[in-house]
Amino acid sequence: MPDPFSATPRIIEVAIPTPLRRCFDYLPGPDTPVQGWQPGLRVKLSFGHRDMVGIVVGTKQDSDVPTSRLKPIKALIDQTPLPADWLALCRFTARYYQHSLGDTLFQALPVLLRQGRPLEARTLDRWRLTSRGQNTSAEQLGRAHKQAELLDMLRQHRRGMPHTAITAQGFTRQQLEALAGKGLVEVHTEQAIAPPRDNHETLAEPSLTLSREQSEVLAALHAQLGRFSPSLLHGVTGSGKTEVYLQLIEAVLHRRQQALVLIPEIGLTPQTLDRFRRRFNVPIVALHSGMSDNERLDAWEAAGAGRARIIIGTRSAVFTPMAALGIIIIDEEHDDSFKQQDGLRYHARDLALVRAQSEHIPVVLGTATPSLVTLRHARDGRYHHLHLTRRAGHSRKAHIELLDIRGRPQDGGLTPPALEAIREQLALKRQVLIFINRRGYAPTLACHQCGWLAECPRCDARLTLHRHPPELICHHCDHHVALPDACPSCHSGDLRPQGSGTERTEDALATAFPDTQVLRVDRDSTRRKDALQHTLDIIHRGDPCLLVGTQMLAKGHHFPHITLVVVVNADGGLYSADYRALETSAQLLIQVAGRAGRAEHPGRVLIQTHHPDDPGLLLLAEQGYDALAERLLVERRQAGLPPYRHLMLLRGESPHQQNLLELFGRVGEALRGHVAAHDIRVDCLGPVPAPMERRQGRYHVQLMLAADGRAPLHDAGAWLVHYMEQLPEARRLRWSLDVDPVALD
Repeated sequence: MPDPFSATPRIIEVAIPTPLRRCFDYLPGPDTPVQGWQPGLRVKLSFGHRDMVGIVVGTKQDSDVPTSRLKPIKALIDQTPLPADWLALCRFTARYYQHSLGDTLFQALPVLLRQGRPLEARTLDRWRLTSRGQNTSAEQLGRAHKQAELLDMLRQHRRGMPHTAITAQGFTRQQLEALAGKGLVEVHTEQAIAPPRDNHETLAEPSLTLSREQSEVLAALHAQLGRFSPSLLHGVTGSGKTEVYLQLIEAVLHRRQQALVLIPEIGLTPQTLDRFRRRFNVPIVALHSGMSDNERLDAWEAAGAGRARIIIGTRSAVFTPMAALGIIIIDEEHDDSFKQQDGLRYHARDLALVRAQSEHIPVVLGTATPSLVTLRHARDGRYHHLHLTRRAGHSRKAHIELLDIRGRPQDGGLTPPALEAIREQLALKRQVLIFINRRGYAPTLACHQCGWLAECPRCDARLTLHRHPPELICHHCDHHVALPDACPSCHSGDLRPQGSGTERTEDALATAFPDTQVLRVDRDSTRRKDALQHTLDIIHRGDPCLLVGTQMLAKGHHFPHITLVVVVNADGGLYSADYRALETSAQLLIQVAGRAGRAEHPGRVLIQTHHPDDPGLLLLAEQGYDALAERLLVERRQAGLPPYRHLMLLRGESPHQQNLLELFGRVGEALRGHVAAHDIRVDCLGPVPAPMERRQGRYHVQLMLAADGRAPLHDAGAWLVHYMEQLPEARRLRWSLDVDPVALD
């Protein structure tokens, strides 16, 4: 078959960041080359009335549009195309998730590349002491006190410091140049992320001694290097999965390859980076949404060039090009944070598996609580199933108890037995984690006289009461309301908070234990930069304290001094219209429980509940997550739900409820007619209102597609997308197709 890029092209196919599921034809421009067009080249062009950046995806000799109507490409940005494997992954992503190729490509690029910035390594000036400067004391500089301070600071950084880091400490270029004039400092220009030094040692500190279980797991993973092989590393919390990752990556680095580590939350990035940088003497970069645009581009470029040897990032890092990728590790693979919930609704875990297969490398999915999708693959032999059943060192699995709170008084959501258990641990100079997955002071505000509840005017949800500052906030649309002086319905002044959030629990604990520090960790208390890290530093000092937090604290943190975990209300997530409610709630409870007893002292977990006889909760407490997961798999098979069937959701939203329901009703009928006429084995359910029908002043409706196989489901999905794009009424509402949804909200 002839190479379509070998002949002189007449037409250039370009992907542009628009929702339209098509590419656009352009002509080579007067300032662009005639030949040499390759997929992956970025170009500048005019689209409509705007100048934009596009990506070349193909060439051809003819177009469906008359040549006279085609616009010329204005400029070629790149001399070298973006990597072919990156482009292939994006093409698969757009095809599988039924999304625009142009939008997919640009979602996978750093912001600065979307804007047309050249893909090249940034350089920076690094200042360091000369040999003369190393032997010069501050006293020898006489009255030049700032120069002396600068000299002392540089003496603490043997490799030198970037100019920006020096000026951030209050020093000036004039002071640097003054020291340079005296021969005490010198400047070197280097890449922002430099390659590893020649003949360097890979390890900065020695590896830890592995247990027998860890050694067996590591040996099994070593045997899979160099080929595609997915493995579920199923290890209880505290079993040393991270040490297995580190020693496996060491072997990958010795093969002169790179490692990609995906983690679910930005909050885990600093501690993960710190542990990896302490272990390895190679360039390690992070990729997540909390970085500046320049930092993201630097990391992206260094990974693609091969200088960065280890890349640690959240879900979008799965698209990072890498020169010599040797392994992908997905930590906490069960976490729903790996699924993008708007726009391009991809799942980073699933794309990591696709990428590993195409690059013939192993992928490790690590977790204490596997998703049922992953667990089924392991049970059926499609994944290697590796177990770590014991905690590392001498720590033992925490003991879980269900605490019946029916009829008991509560203070900040805590019952007397829970408060007594907390008091016992504080007397032993230990730390306690109180888990409550509701931020704010109370879930809502109510009138004690007439029963009025503070509700959001834009959502089917109640406003949450906050005390710092005092106001009512909707956690779904961020609508803020000042606290009323009296009930808007009956004008009574007897307004009372209902239920408990992190703020109220924090206040109750501060009152009950006035001599103990209470630390709160939720989205509100960690808004300031480095606020979370500051709190974690206090916890790691080991002084007795009470830690009140949401699920931000449930994932991956190592707290060796916590011996008691109290779950304030386990019932909130157990009973829901979402078929995955028990699975996700059980995962969260086990992850929270795993924070207790991770050192020499045994751990205890108290789960407060109004339903201590619930079969699922009892099974989880008595036999653990694995037993519950086995039961859930049986139930899912019987009900015809994932992972035994595959789903798509057509989601629609509009400010006009009736119009939306009528339109989706017609769409559902058209889809049912299409699959029946073409004998496509797909069920179409709905339309039905979303579990929260009204959000942000818009009504939400869903149409569900279900099938035993992926192929018929994707055939039906592709037809549905084409049908919606041709429907004039669909242009007046927002709609999207969610492939493999993880939530039915």
